[in-house]
Parts: sequence; C-alpha cells; structure tokens
Amino acid sequence: MTGSLALTLGLAVLIGISLGLLGGGGSILAVPLLVYVADLPAKEAIATSLLVVGVTSAVGALPYARAGRIRWRTGLIFGVAGMTGAYVGGRLAAFVPAAVLLTGFALMMLATAAAMIRGRRDVPAAPTSPELPLLRVVLDGTVVGLVTGLVGAGGGFLVVPALALLGGLPMPVAVGTSLVVIAMKSIAGLAGYLPSVSIDWSLAAAVTTAAVVGSLVGGRFAGRVAEAVLRTAFGWFVVVMGVFVLVQQLAGGRAAGIAVAGLAGTIVAVGALAAGCRGGRRWTPPPVCRALHAAAAARG
Repeated sequence: MTGSLALTLGLAVLIGISLGLLGGGGSILAVPLLVYVADLPAKEAIATSLLVVGVTSAVGALPYARAGRIRWRTGLIFGVAGMTGAYVGGRLAAFVPAAVLLTGFALMMLATAAAMIRGRRDVPAAPTSPELPLLRVVLDGTVVGLVTGLVGAGGGFLVVPALALLGGLPMPVAVGTSLVVIAMKSIAGLAGYLPSVSIDWSLAAAVTTAAVVGSLVGGRFAGRVAEAVLRTAFGWFVVVMGVFVLVQQLAGGRAAGIAVAGLAGTIVAVGALAAGCRGGRRWTPPPVCRALHAAAAARG
C-alpha cells in the first residue's frame, strides 16, 4: 500500500466518523479528498464520491428504518425525481469543464457549511393531507438531483427542509427519509457519469468501505460528544476547505495534497474539543467551549 493510498483511506475513515457523529455533512469532503490526496482527475473524483455518498447514506438510513423514521412513499417519489435530475446532471457533466465543476462544488461546500454552522432547526411540517403536492415534489427533487449529479454533493441541507415542508414530515422522519433520497440520487448521478468517466473501482471500493466503517464507529459515539459544538467547528472547517478549493479554481492553480491532509488533524482536534466541551459536574469547560456552547444556544 502506497503512502498516498494509506492517507486517503485514513482520511476516508475520518470522514465516515464525522458522518456517524453528525448524521450528515461530512461527505462533502469526499471530493477534495479524492482530488487533492488521491490525485484523481476532478470528474473521476466526483463520480467516485457519488458512490461513497450513496453507499454511506444507505447504511446511515438503516437505523432510521429500524426505528420507523422513514416515510417510504414520500421518499421514493422524491427519490425517483432526484434520480432523474441526478442522471441528467451526470450526463451533462461530460460537457462542463472540470474547473467549472469544482468551482460549483466549492460553492456547494460553502452552502453546506453555512447550514451546519446555523444548526439543524426544526422546520414546521406542512399540514398533513391525503395527497402530496406531486408537481412541487417532482420539481424540487429533480432540481436537487441535478445539482447532485453535476457536482457530487448529497445536498441533504436542501432535501430535509423540502421533505418537511412539502411532505409534511416531522424533522426526525425527514432526516431519515432524506438519507434514502440521497442514496438514490447519488447512485443515479454515478450512472450518469459512467459513460464518460473511467473509475478505479478498487480505489472506489476501498474508500467507500473505509467511510462506511468510519460511519459505524462514529455512530457508536454519537451520544457521547457535544454535537452542537462538533457541528459548528466542523462547519467552519468546511468553510476553510470550500474557500481553499474556490481560490484554487479561480486562480487557475493546482493544490498540493498536503493542504487537505490537514483534515486528519483538524477532525481529531474538533472531535477532542467536542468531547471535552461536553464537560461534567467536576470539570469546568474552558472559555472556547463556553463560547461555542453560547453560540449554539443563541442559534437555538
């Protein structure tokens, strides 16, 4: 195993851990990992990330399914519409320059980071009715799927509110259902890329497996860390990475892998901070923890 492959798999595990701890958002780092550490071409990295996002989302949906927190009919309708848009987006990506795709992905990173920093707020569910607004559901699903297919981001921060507002789903059910939708449209986006992109399937399988293992590990510790603190700190790191990718594309330069390799230390440090900021009766959190808790409380 080469050093770059070992680093790629190690960081994929950490991305998976972040997914397990946060319940979403961490997969947004899959494309930078594959581009700047695994040294894949941009379009191959996006296609590979769609496999990673799709499989990890499907695995992440299992606990929600066991708990009865997935509305299958709504999810399948939204998901099929999303698959249509994602497949079209994947096919269109063949005609879009790689630099443009990475610029769009960087903007998606910034939007995801903003949603993470703001925190997951309860979106008032629409009044339940016997019929879904099918036209709106199909339209929204198609548009969100198109974005996923083009740039390789799951777009959970768009799917969850849409499911709550259009489908009348309570927030926990909307989150679980969104994982099904993300898995469906990610695989469809991958199918759209396949005619124009050659994928290293052994690398893709290894990265996906590492991310899934990490997500299972992270899920076991999800209740033992201060999620609001972790989400806020991780969101700011995604901001830094999004700006980094955006500047690289606008400047026309190519980033060195070492810049993204800092992801490992950052996630470990953020995780330690979140665990420490949880505090206890015999321990007083340091000022940075109190500040982050205050920020999280102010958003709530």
